[in-house]
Amino acid sequence: MPKKCKIKLYNLLIMDLKKLQERIYELKKERGYNLKDIYLEFCYLQEEASEAFNAYHKKKPDLDLELADVAIYLFGLSEILGIDLEQAILRKFHINSNRKYELIDGVHVRTQEADANLSPEEIKSKYNLN
Repeated sequence: MPKKCKIKLYNLLIMDLKKLQERIYELKKERGYNLKDIYLEFCYLQEEASEAFNAYHKKKPDLDLELADVAIYLFGLSEILGIDLEQAILRKFHINSNRKYELIDGVHVRTQEADANLSPEEIKSKYNLN
């Protein structure tokens, strides 16, 4: 791949997830899709995850698009619920990265919880995610 294409692709990957989340919600609104029935949205999310599994299991060529559907439904649901998914992902990544586990009788058992009090900016800096 030419260097110019790599740079453009890299710039596309560094997107503002909050803006994407808001735009997914706006698209749902514009098209008259469900914005109120949270239980139904969870069902749709589960359905999309099942479709992604099916694509993987049957080695279908559209696995990437099925996984994208899962993300789109997750971002839409997050916006409906007023959750900034980007910040939640950063916090959870930090927590998971700092938990301690021990293998006890063949099972990973959590032995130490992580400090979850870092700000999103501190987390981005700590893990070089800026």
